[in-house]
Amino acid sequence: MEWIVIISVLVMTILSLLRVNVIIAIIAASVTAGLMAGLNIVESIELMVSGMGGSANTALSYILLGAFAVAISYTGITTILVNYLIRVLTGKKTMMVLAIAGVASLSQNAVPVHIAFIPILIPPLLKLFDKMRMDRRAVAVALTFGLKAPYLMVPAGFGLIFHGIIVEGMEANGSSITPGETALAMLIPGLGMVVGLLVAIFITYRKERDAVPGAGGAALATQTPETVNVKFNKKHLLTIASIIAALIVQIITENLIIGALTGLVFMFLFLVVPFKKADNMMTEGISMMGTIAFVMLVASGFGTVLQETGAVNALVELSSGYLQDNKALIAFVLLLVGLLVTLGIGSSFGTIPIIAALYVPICMAAGFSPMATAALIGTAGALGDAGSPASDSTLGPTSGLNADGKHHHIWDTVVPTFIHFNIPLIIFGWIAAMVL
Repeated sequence: MEWIVIISVLVMTILSLLRVNVIIAIIAASVTAGLMAGLNIVESIELMVSGMGGSANTALSYILLGAFAVAISYTGITTILVNYLIRVLTGKKTMMVLAIAGVASLSQNAVPVHIAFIPILIPPLLKLFDKMRMDRRAVAVALTFGLKAPYLMVPAGFGLIFHGIIVEGMEANGSSITPGETALAMLIPGLGMVVGLLVAIFITYRKERDAVPGAGGAALATQTPETVNVKFNKKHLLTIASIIAALIVQIITENLIIGALTGLVFMFLFLVVPFKKADNMMTEGISMMGTIAFVMLVASGFGTVLQETGAVNALVELSSGYLQDNKALIAFVLLLVGLLVTLGIGSSFGTIPIIAALYVPICMAAGFSPMATAALIGTAGALGDAGSPASDSTLGPTSGLNADGKHHHIWDTVVPTFIHFNIPLIIFGWIAAMVL
C-alpha cells in the first residue's frame, strides 16, 4: 500500500516526460493507484471523478479570473506595461527577466488575478524574446517564482489564504500557531526560492538560446496582439480602482470567486467595459483558463484516489516508523513525502489539509516547535507545486510562453522549475525546521 503514491506519481511523471498530454498522464496515474489498491478500472475512474469536485471552487475562480484579466486587457492598461517593458528593457535580458518576476509577484497580492495575467502579458513579448535570443526557460522560472514566492512569504492576498490553511490544519490536529508566526516560519523557505531564481537567471540560463518552432506542439489559444501606443487615461484609473476593489473583497472574504466577480462588476459599473461585451469576456476567459481549470479538476480526482485508498497515510507511517527520534532525518523525509504527494496532486493549497493531518502528530511527538511544524507543512505543500505537470504554477507560464508553439510544457517549464525551486526549498525548509 505504501508504494502506491510513489509508483503512481512515477507513472504520471514518466508519461509527462515522454510528452503525453498531462490530463492523460494524471488519469493513467489515478488508474494505476486504484488498481494497486485493489480496485478495478471502472471503480478507479469513478473514484477519481467523484473527487474532481474538490477543485470545483478553484476551477470556477480561474475562469472568472480569466474573464477579469481579459476585461483588464480590453482597457489597454496591459499594453502600456508591455510598451514600457519593451522601451526600457530591450537588450537588457537580465533586467527583463527580473522585471517579469516582479510583475508576476504582484499577481498574488496586489493585483489578485493569479495566472490569468500571463496569456495577456507574455504573448506580445515573445517576438522581443526571440529578437534578444532570450532563453524562455529563464522566463518560465521567473513567472513561477512570482506565482509562488509571494504567497509563501507575504500574508496578503493569496498568501493570507495559504497561511490561513496552514493555521487551520495545525489547529484541527492539536497544534496552535498564529498567522504572524506562520508568516515568519515561511520566510526561510521563501528565501530558498529567491536563491533558485537568481541561480536560474545569472548562471543556468544566462546564455543566448533560439526558440525552436514546433518545440511546444500546437500553440495555445491565446492572443498575440501587436503593441500600440496607448496613453494613460480615466479608463485606466477606473481599471486600477476595480483591481483594488477586487483585492479588498478577496482579502475580506478570502474567496477568489467573490473577488473576481467584484472586479468584473466594477469594470461594468464604471463603464470601463461595455456591458454588451460581457459574453465575449466570459468566452475568452474560458478559452484562456479552461484547460488549466480542467487539469486542476483531474488532479483533484487523483488526490482523492490517493487519499481514499489510504496510500498517503501508509507512506507516512512507513517513513516515520524507521525514523525514531532523529529530528534531522524526520524533517528531511517528511519534505520528500510532501514532494511526492503534492507532485501528484499539483496544488499546495489543496494538499495542506492532507499533509497537516499526517505531519502534526509526527512533529509533536518528535519535539518540533509549532513554527518548525508550520515550516515543514508549508514547504512540503509548496514543493510539488513548483515542479508538477498539473500545477497552475507551471501550466500558467506555459500558457503564455507557448502561444507561438515554441515552448514545451514539461522540458521548458516543469523541469527547470523543479530543479531551481524544489532543491532550494528542501534545503531551506529543512534549515527552517532545524532552527525554529
